[in-house]
Order: sequence, then structure tokens, then C-alpha cells
Amino acid sequence: MPRGRGLTILRVAALALVLGISVAILAIPADDLEQLEAFGYPGLFILSVISNATLFLPAPGWLIVISMGARFSVPLVTLVAGSGAAIGELSGYLAGFSGQAVVEDQPMYHRMVGWMERNGGLTVFILAALPNPFFDLAGIAAGTLRMPVWRFLLWCWLGKLIKMGAFALTGAGLLNLVIPGLTWP
Repeated sequence: MPRGRGLTILRVAALALVLGISVAILAIPADDLEQLEAFGYPGLFILSVISNATLFLPAPGWLIVISMGARFSVPLVTLVAGSGAAIGELSGYLAGFSGQAVVEDQPMYHRMVGWMERNGGLTVFILAALPNPFFDLAGIAAGTLRMPVWRFLLWCWLGKLIKMGAFALTGAGLLNLVIPGLTWP
């Protein structure tokens, strides 16, 4: 099989996988996702992967992280949720790698590609650390630009640790010690 054809097949398969995962996640009843919390850290890991594997469709995994932070070890909740979240974000990377990005005509996507070209790792880190709707664009841009997957995962994981740590601390009530008067919706 010619190299170009094999790459095309791999890209189409990656896009089909991402779309299949997104549809499957949306089909899971919310009650079933909440039951994963009863499985402790393994359930949290699976839920973090699932809730971060959707593209542009928010999944409320952070609510479970807050809840788990109130009941379990904050450092372990942070590590488990951050690791699962980083792995889940591979869906955006794969969508970009597939070369079939459905957002190519969007001005924000072009801006994201520019940021990724100039400061790829830092862009992934900052957007992973902050709750925002643009991280999927960063993953797609990273895949499109062929950022090494290990590099994408490393920067994403470091950012997700910060974000999930903040959620876990919020659940444990410890974030109020750092930022007095902070309330969470």
C-alpha cells in the first residue's frame, strides 16, 4: 500500500473514532456517569477520560472532581482526574491529525494555529489549565501541526493537573483558605 494512501486511511479512521466516541458519550445517561463515582479512583479516571473526549460538547466531569475532592485525597483526585483528562483530550488531537478539521474556516481556529506555531507547548499548557471552551481547538491545531503526541500529552497533563487540582481543592473547601469568599456555582 502506498504511504500516502495508508496515511489517508489512518486519518479517516482517527476522525471516525473521535466522532464515534463523541456520539457514544452523549448517549450515556447522566445517572450512569454519576454511578462511576462509587468506583472511587478508577471510576474517576474513566469519567475524566470520557468527559474530556467530547469535541465542543461540554461534559460535566468537573462536578464529579469537585465531589470527589470533598471525599477523597485531594492530591490523588488531582493526579487521577488530571491524567484521565489529558488522555481524553487526545480526541481533539486525533481530529486534527485526521486532517479533517471541521473548524478550518473559523477565524478562532486560525488564531489558535498561529499561537500553536509560535508557542505550542505553552499554549496547550495554559489552555489546559484554565476552564475554557477553546481547548478542543488547541488539540485540533496540535494534531494538524503534527506536534509530537508525547509533547502534547505532557503539556496537556501538566495543565490539567492544575485545573483538576483547583476543582478538587474547591470540593475539599481548601480553596476558600487561599481565596477567601470564593464561592462555586
